[in-house]
Amino acid sequence: MIQGFFQGIAFLFQGFSLITQKNIRGFVVIPLLINIVVFCGAIWLANVQFDIWMDRLLGWLPSWLSWVEWILFPFFAVLILLVIYYTFSIVANFIAAPFNALLAERVEKVLEGRALPESSGWKALAKNIGKTLGSEVKKVFYMIKWMPLLLIITVIPGVNLIAPLAWVVYGSWMYSLQYSDFPMGNHELFIKEELAILRKNRAHALGFGAATSLITIIPVLNFVAMPVAVSGATAMWVKRLSHG
Repeated sequence: MIQGFFQGIAFLFQGFSLITQKNIRGFVVIPLLINIVVFCGAIWLANVQFDIWMDRLLGWLPSWLSWVEWILFPFFAVLILLVIYYTFSIVANFIAAPFNALLAERVEKVLEGRALPESSGWKALAKNIGKTLGSEVKKVFYMIKWMPLLLIITVIPGVNLIAPLAWVVYGSWMYSLQYSDFPMGNHELFIKEELAILRKNRAHALGFGAATSLITIIPVLNFVAMPVAVSGATAMWVKRLSHG
């Protein structure tokens, strides 16, 4: 379990070296630009709206419990930032989905040492755009399905002590699904099959997702997080998930 978790982390960091390779760089440009634009929007929104949202969240406290704000403030601050960055990550991936599928295809071809077939690459973008966007919609519905349970855990006193861990596990699993979908989708696998594969490799998936969550919230690194994660997930697919 522990070994698999750290191997999952290592797969994510392989993405940094993969996106710099000559045969892959050209497929990184558009996902990179989309990610930069969207995350700049996330940073702007966080700066402009943070105090407003905090006042609304903590405004329900009576005056005699105002001291509780000092306890709740760090928790809600982290929660708001995670929600903003995670939401914008979903938006960025939805917009860039067709290009991420192309990037995953190119990375797999490079790792496998096989030439690209004529039916793939940029020529296949228009043909597959509906499929890739449809897959993104299904992933979003799967992610939303678990949100009510997490929100309940977050607001119930006592139980909310495990809320940070629950959000970390949730984010790690969803990031793993989000980015593994691109290489697996290129092999005509859908969310049901993808989840079955990830469950069989749960430690690798959580390690990869946890590392992805980390670089997504680190300034500067979050700009390259999407192409790095797509490339790292493809490496994980080629070297681990596709076996058996």
